[in-house]
Amino acid sequence: MSELRTVDEATFDEVVLRSEKPVLVDFWAEWCPPCHQIAPVLAQIAADRADQMTVVKLNSDENPSISARYRVMALPTLILFHHGEMIWSVVGARPKARLQKELDDALLTAV
Repeated sequence: MSELRTVDEATFDEVVLRSEKPVLVDFWAEWCPPCHQIAPVLAQIAADRADQMTVVKLNSDENPSISARYRVMALPTLILFHHGEMIWSVVGARPKARLQKELDDALLTAV
């Protein structure tokens, strides 16, 4: 399973906000056990949906201004962006099937 691409304050706008495809951002931190729990699920979703969306990770401790911009108060927080706009977010780890359903619902309403 491949490692997810990492974004930071220098690359966030280009990779996330200017993307043609929807981008799911995983706001995480090294000290966060649920963040590590959901990481393999996100890697699977990234591989399964590579043609549909991009999945990236952003370390909240190392990029506090982006976390503050999107009011990330707990980790992990997943935010789905489409055409530069935040269209969906959720806090906490979840099973793959549930997360895929939630993403499908969010993408359907965004189109």
